[in-house]
Amino acid sequence: MVEETPDNVEDAGYGIGAASRRLGVPAPTLRTWNLRYGLGPSRRTPGGHRRYDAADLRRLTEMKRLIATGLAPAEAARLALALPPPPPAATPEPTEETPADAPETGAPPTGTPATGAPPTGVSEAGPRRPPTAALARAALVLDSHQVSGLVEETLARHGVVWTWERLLLPVFDAICRRQDDTGAGIDVEHLLSDRVQAALQRRARDVPPHEGRPVLLACAEDEQHSLPVHALAAALGEVGVQTRVLGARTPYAALAHAMRRLGPVVVFVWSQQAITGDTAPLAALPRLRPACRIVIGGLGWQGEPPPGVVRVSTLPEAVARITATLA
Repeated sequence: MVEETPDNVEDAGYGIGAASRRLGVPAPTLRTWNLRYGLGPSRRTPGGHRRYDAADLRRLTEMKRLIATGLAPAEAARLALALPPPPPAATPEPTEETPADAPETGAPPTGTPATGAPPTGVSEAGPRRPPTAALARAALVLDSHQVSGLVEETLARHGVVWTWERLLLPVFDAICRRQDDTGAGIDVEHLLSDRVQAALQRRARDVPPHEGRPVLLACAEDEQHSLPVHALAAALGEVGVQTRVLGARTPYAALAHAMRRLGPVVVFVWSQQAITGDTAPLAALPRLRPACRIVIGGLGWQGEPPPGVVRVSTLPEAVARITATLA
């Protein structure tokens, strides 16, 4: 019998692994912040599992931001714990232009160009609430056709960045929570990953070939989680950036060879697991002329990157950093 999916995949809260992925903060750091400063999960499931809710994530996001500004962790925690709740969203009065039964809309897509025209793949009417529950249910019953349809439709309507952050990451988090709690769901994760990767690759291929140096994307040596690399390729494709994707488990020798052959303007390397996150090999990558910017992303990277290597935490940040380099 298939496990039921709640209408909102965030209703059950987030385990520490899911919270770590959403925040870009390593799980050991979250445990330390809980033990030292009381910034821990406030929700408990009927089965006794502790879960972070939206308010917990908001405090942790503020903690991360304050530390990044140079504040001491203890002071940052004090301010984060004192963070006031967000004001309730105002409900506009119905008008002729906005009838009372109009569909509810979400926030504007993250990381899109600040121009008058909507970004590629975003509906003129604005984004609606993402179909997280429908996608989670389709994945749980292994309905690959329905999964593909929902992913493709959301990509076409809202673009890659919005779809990745508002739909795909929450659904993957829900599936990973299910794995943590029951040990089941690897088949669900694999089917969803396969359909998402296929959809992202189609969007990345839509960029017409043109002269100019490409952006080279790869996973760190022995890193098998390549879906974020394909998401970045698709997001860059929406703004007309040519990419070359080497994919999972790219040996650094092979990456160096590709750099010398292609002369990319940017090289992006992804590490999701700590075992693949040694930054030392990055210093040995070739120095090209014209210069090539090295950008890294993912929670796996350990320690400070070598001089000149830029680290990013989110898909919008990666797109912004790479497009700024191209400009």
